[in-house]
Amino acid sequence: MLKKNIPQLVAAFVLITSARVASAQDSLPDLVRQIKPSVVSVLTYDAKGQPLISGTGFFVRPGEVVTNFHVIHGAHKVEIHTLEGKGRTYPVKGALAVDEEGDLALLSVDLPAERSRALTISASLPEDGEKVFLIGNPLRLEGSVSDGIVSAVREVPSVGKIIQITAPVSHGNSGSPLLNMHGQVVGIVTVKVTNGQNINLALAASRISALQPGQLISFDEVATKNRSATQPEVLAELWYRGGIDSLWLGNYDSALTYFETAANRNPRRPETWIQIGYCKVKQGRNDEAIRAYKRALQLQPESSEAYNKLGDAYYFAGRFNEAIEAYKQAAHLRPEQAESYYNLGLAYLEIGDRESAMAQSRVLESIDSELNKKLLAEMRR
Repeated sequence: MLKKNIPQLVAAFVLITSARVASAQDSLPDLVRQIKPSVVSVLTYDAKGQPLISGTGFFVRPGEVVTNFHVIHGAHKVEIHTLEGKGRTYPVKGALAVDEEGDLALLSVDLPAERSRALTISASLPEDGEKVFLIGNPLRLEGSVSDGIVSAVREVPSVGKIIQITAPVSHGNSGSPLLNMHGQVVGIVTVKVTNGQNINLALAASRISALQPGQLISFDEVATKNRSATQPEVLAELWYRGGIDSLWLGNYDSALTYFETAANRNPRRPETWIQIGYCKVKQGRNDEAIRAYKRALQLQPESSEAYNKLGDAYYFAGRFNEAIEAYKQAAHLRPEQAESYYNLGLAYLEIGDRESAMAQSRVLESIDSELNKKLLAEMRR
């Protein structure tokens, strides 16, 4: 009797499995339908009303759209065009916040509150290999969807985590939301070009969460914001930006050349020395990196980031006790920063102090449970 029912059971199993697969395949179109009304095309114009570049943005709060800074920089007038239905065009009143380092701008849009459906910002980073998708306006093709996986997550000091993706991007995708399969924003796409090739990159969403609205700034004010800087400072800034762009692309040798030139032009900027130290750690030149981080701390003694990076240089040089002291100082300066406790835990493991490593895990659990899981996995090895 049982043997006779086996074919029917197999058939039923195949039907159920097929239904589940179909449901999984349908999830992306469902997510796109839900999210597309929150995505906008960003249109910019010069003082004569002539079109400049276009990009993408998305609502983070009612009447507030985030996009890339480079999309609106130099514009005299900015508009957004919504993607729901046939779409409508609304004027942008100005910028509520600008983050040049992170290439972010928070825009104030004059539209009814019910027409701005904010997206949810994820509190955690995506994992390597995780499926992601984006909605944007490549080459003015509004509402285009592309998907792929996370190729890698790396760091750019003073900027944050950078997510490399396989999802295709083009000009016009700058400012597109990068989303996980729960419909949460995990990053914002920034189009970087090198040797004629687009490298598909996004800035992690934590930087978006840190972008808080302030006093409204006109776009003309945004364009003239840094014109009071001296010539050496302007040149140093240009070299520094070149270094940041190289770091986005993972080109540490090129980045170091830019940052060292920037430091020659303006040696008083601590961030430049942090970047120099970071590039030298990547090259295995840890002793030189330690000197660069100490130079940064002379200029900015309260820099938690500099202490954390100094700890990394000591760690990779095998000087674990000195790394622990640097990480402790970073945690003291910014007790809410999860990375310091994770780094401390790893350093304690290197000297065989599992009890102290577990103490860091207990602190980390209340701050960043996902990072704590990584620390616990290292402790189980």
